[in-house]
Amino acid sequence: MGELWEIAKTIAVALFIALVLRILLFQPFTIPSASMEPNLYQGDYIVVSKWSYGYSKHSIIGSPDIFDGRIELPFVSNAPKRGDIVVFKLPSNNSTDYIKRLIGLPGDRIQMVNNVLNINGQPVRDVVLTNADVTNLYGLPVIQLEETFPDGSKTFRVQDFGPGNELDNTPVFEIPAGYYFMMGDNRDNSSDSRVDPAQGGVGLVPAENLIGKAEIILFSWNEGASFGNPVSWFSKVRLSRWFKVLN
Repeated sequence: MGELWEIAKTIAVALFIALVLRILLFQPFTIPSASMEPNLYQGDYIVVSKWSYGYSKHSIIGSPDIFDGRIELPFVSNAPKRGDIVVFKLPSNNSTDYIKRLIGLPGDRIQMVNNVLNINGQPVRDVVLTNADVTNLYGLPVIQLEETFPDGSKTFRVQDFGPGNELDNTPVFEIPAGYYFMMGDNRDNSSDSRVDPAQGGVGLVPAENLIGKAEIILFSWNEGASFGNPVSWFSKVRLSRWFKVLN
């Protein structure tokens, strides 16, 4: 009986430590869709740093309504940065995990004009990297571009189906204090802050809903991999994406 009690205590301590680490430090997430291609693909398993923006109730499993706002950490910059890849709770239900790139900070004006992202009236510079000899699952031509923010703070890749798509022109979105504007890197295949929540979009994201910053791809498997099928661990593995630091 004493031996069983010691085993139970060991398991309980291990679970408690794992829970604390998950709340305070790191949390794993699986990429469920193509909205962040070409930087994140379905089957990527990523690690998110929980301390990057401080903590809110959404840092805790189940998002218990025990406090409002965010708890900031001393000696750490808790301010999200433009260009961060962010995991957050969908504002319309506060329960679904979403991942997008942070494009608009409080006080910004964001607009898509003829398929070009504009931040505070300045177009984001882009360079075409690939063109229509790549296609997506629907047979549409895929263009990959490298975008650089007007202030030069960040350069990253995006994916696009070319001009003439639904979200290529938008009104000006003015971002109020305490909110952020998110976009998927797969610009024409992402329901994000450009889309009103009433139409199934994300809308603006409150600071409280931020969970953390995506830091690294830990593992990655192609479609069809399953933990219940050990053979698929090797036949579906994408080793080239393992331990890839995210930009």
